[in-house]
Amino acid sequence: MNQAVNKPRDSLLLANVSRRQILKGMAASGALVIAARWNLAWAEDQESPKYGADGMPHGWVDDPNVFIHIDTDGNVTVVNHRSEMGQGIRTSLVMVVADELGADWQKVHVEQAPGNEERYGNQDTDGSRSMRHWFDPMRRAAAAARTMLEQAAAAQWKVDAKECQAGVHSVKHSPSGRELGFGELAEAASQLPVPERDSLVLKPRDQWRYIGRDNETGPDVSKRPFAIDGADIVAGKATYGADVLLDDMLYAVVAHPPVYGAKLASVDDSAALEVPGVVKVVKIEGTPQPSAFHPLGGVAVVAENTWAAMEGRRALKIEWDNDSAGDNANYNSDDFREQLEKAIQSPGEVIRNSGDIDAALNDAETLLDATYYMPHLTQAPMEPPVAQVVFKDGKAEAWAPVQAPQATRDGVAELLGIDAQDVTINVTLLGGGFGRKSKPDYVFEAATLAKQLDGRPVRVQWSREDDVQHSFYHAVSADRLEAGLDADGNALGWRHRTAAPTISSLFEQDPKHLSASELGMGFNTMPFDIPNVRLENPAAPAHLRIGWFRSVYNLPHAFAIQSFVAEMAQAANRDHRDYLLELLGPDRQINPRDVDDSWNYGEDPNRYPIDVARLRAVVEKATEAAEWERERPEGRGLGLAVHHSFVSYAAVVFDVEVDDAGELTIHSADIAFDCGPQINPERIRSQMEGACVMGIGIALHSEITAKNGAIEQTNFHQYLIPRMNHTPKITRVHLIGDVPDTPLGGVGEPGLPPVAPALCNAIHAACGKRIRRLPIGNQLKA
Repeated sequence: MNQAVNKPRDSLLLANVSRRQILKGMAASGALVIAARWNLAWAEDQESPKYGADGMPHGWVDDPNVFIHIDTDGNVTVVNHRSEMGQGIRTSLVMVVADELGADWQKVHVEQAPGNEERYGNQDTDGSRSMRHWFDPMRRAAAAARTMLEQAAAAQWKVDAKECQAGVHSVKHSPSGRELGFGELAEAASQLPVPERDSLVLKPRDQWRYIGRDNETGPDVSKRPFAIDGADIVAGKATYGADVLLDDMLYAVVAHPPVYGAKLASVDDSAALEVPGVVKVVKIEGTPQPSAFHPLGGVAVVAENTWAAMEGRRALKIEWDNDSAGDNANYNSDDFREQLEKAIQSPGEVIRNSGDIDAALNDAETLLDATYYMPHLTQAPMEPPVAQVVFKDGKAEAWAPVQAPQATRDGVAELLGIDAQDVTINVTLLGGGFGRKSKPDYVFEAATLAKQLDGRPVRVQWSREDDVQHSFYHAVSADRLEAGLDADGNALGWRHRTAAPTISSLFEQDPKHLSASELGMGFNTMPFDIPNVRLENPAAPAHLRIGWFRSVYNLPHAFAIQSFVAEMAQAANRDHRDYLLELLGPDRQINPRDVDDSWNYGEDPNRYPIDVARLRAVVEKATEAAEWERERPEGRGLGLAVHHSFVSYAAVVFDVEVDDAGELTIHSADIAFDCGPQINPERIRSQMEGACVMGIGIALHSEITAKNGAIEQTNFHQYLIPRMNHTPKITRVHLIGDVPDTPLGGVGEPGLPPVAPALCNAIHAACGKRIRRLPIGNQLKA
């Protein structure tokens, strides 16, 4: 494992906080509590650029106190400061601590941290960065605790600490064979100073018991720890957002404006107040654009139970002033698609320019030109938004499934006019997130209502229809690509124009171009070895709330680029895989810092360059596993795509069949993935499998459309997600790249971008139908 870190990472401090009573209910007498803290004062003194955990701006800086608590009974509790939404981070981070500490997994527990940036630093669970930012700090904190236990044992035995070594939940004195358990040593260890960072010795790979243990390839499956929440989740005992029940709680639902930015004209609530169980009807003020994460506004019905609240909402007679929404009231997705496709026919803001693209296209033997389209999407997590808030005696407490606890805390404080120190955000398990729960508008609605309810707790519950029709949507996008090939099919020039509304529209007044980080998601990081390249970004306004969606702008960029490469290969009369590998060119490391450092997900471009050899390796692995060169019967074909995102590398090959009636069968998917060192291979595989299924849904079915500013879909009968008959019969995940001295990459998001283009390329190979517009829908039957 790589122990070399950037200079700012040397700012990691370890503190013995056992006697500070920092953790409510945990810092009991005699317990050892270790915190890992980034020393920001040290980091801020440095002149070098800040990247990764050190490079996050103020208010979003990863500066957590990551606590390890060892009690006198031997139980170890790890405080997890990241949100668990199915990706397994509660297990993976705790596993790292347990391994480095030497803990018995049966005696390890997890405590979820509340939202508190001052104590835990940035807690945003997004960007596939939890493990890559926290692997080293968690190990070092655990190594410090282990060292202190060894020192405590040495002092009790009056021997040299070098003769004492922690094993599994105990410390042994090798010469005498004496042994003391962690619990027996906790009180004495809690009185010791924390070792200096430079004195810490981390366990070598061959001593790892949990980290990297692979249940598919490891020699002893029993040594791999089980999911720490698994039993409770299966038994229905785990606490998700809607599982929180508070005494004397009220329940509320909100009627939202159908058009983004529309205001309430009038409401007649007389019939609603007659519904049994309805307590109150409350108007919620909307937020002028840009609205950030603030509520849309509307009318809330508060009742003694959710059903009464929903019945009361149905009884409301509401008039909306859609004209107050401006151009948003005229938003039609079909018209906007035409607008985007027209915009990409003309030059846009130049993002990257090398060589002479016009001369290259003029001199080409063959010209290719294709336009690709991806619609709005919504995250649609299985658990719709829900939040409970109580406001009493100037203090507020919330329970909610959120990905951004600190933004939630700050927003609640602002709405209630109190200090953030008087707000407690309890983070429950998330029933899926995909970026939707990074935007805590539903918690703010609950806080707004709690302010008017005389100290009674209130739950705001969104229905599936609320979630589909009032989300923060993935941006619609259009991409035009042009290429010029010489007589041998070699690429002379490449021009790519991408147009999509930006997420910046949530925070800025009417921006019309993608931000640097959005352009860095597969667009200006195009890795092909082509002499003449021009990348442009025409303007595109936003008419809906645009928000983060799993993999974000990597989705449309990968779909367009990887589909177009397949078209280039066909025009050159070349095998798609071979042509793609030739486009990648010689093995090299690409660091496009002359464009913008924002291209690399906040990481150091020198530490995380785009490595063409790793791109090549995942392509070769996926195609080899899929038996790329094997002959297929008529109507059956293979499709390939590869993409670099969130500093990881993923390639997908689909084997599909399309019959004469246009029915699609997905026989298999081979996914090759390189995220560097693999901390929890089982969870990596599950993330890749989930990305595969989600990507199939994006390719085949999922689409959000708007008419006169209002979303047309309401539930899963209209916003379609993949069914069992469209999932691969066989999915194989091939993990590669677990090489020492390689920095960790992301896992949760990078498996998704190549899925849709690989599937569309497979469909073309099977039946000759070229897909350039998503979702595919009935295009195969046309």
